[in-house]
Amino acid sequence: MSIERVREYMAERGRDSEIREFSVSSATVELAAKAVGVEGARIAKTLSFYDRDREHSILVVAAGDCKVDNSKFKHFFGMKAKMLSGPDVEAFTGHAPGGVCPFANPAGTEVYLDESLRRFETVFPACGSGNSAIELTCPELEELSQAKGWVDVCKEATPAPAAE
Repeated sequence: MSIERVREYMAERGRDSEIREFSVSSATVELAAKAVGVEGARIAKTLSFYDRDREHSILVVAAGDCKVDNSKFKHFFGMKAKMLSGPDVEAFTGHAPGGVCPFANPAGTEVYLDESLRRFETVFPACGSGNSAIELTCPELEELSQAKGWVDVCKEATPAPAAE
């Protein structure tokens, strides 16, 4: 199981005891926010794309309330953003949909962190299953994900309308 690989990966770094497993699904931003008890924006969703040669994946970890801006993605990566197809997700990332995370990925996977995360003190990425997460600061996420760097490839989050 993917979560077991992540647990082993985190154990090597002394962080496995911090992985949270829920009795409910956390496979979407909304479900994860509910399971963790935070606003959806603080869920660090891992978006998976094909690399230029379609041999590996590029993972972009972004705030839960953001979407990729295609022109920014193309400007940074020099190619059009093409998300992994359902059948390729697990093969390219090592994790099933709903549990894709920036940890314990196959060789050749490149992880980038989007600037949208920096507005939070801590964020919650998944840990390899559709019912797990870990709370990390941005520097911890950068280190543990072995990110290649920070990028600005998302549209600005639109604030929720004020309640009347």
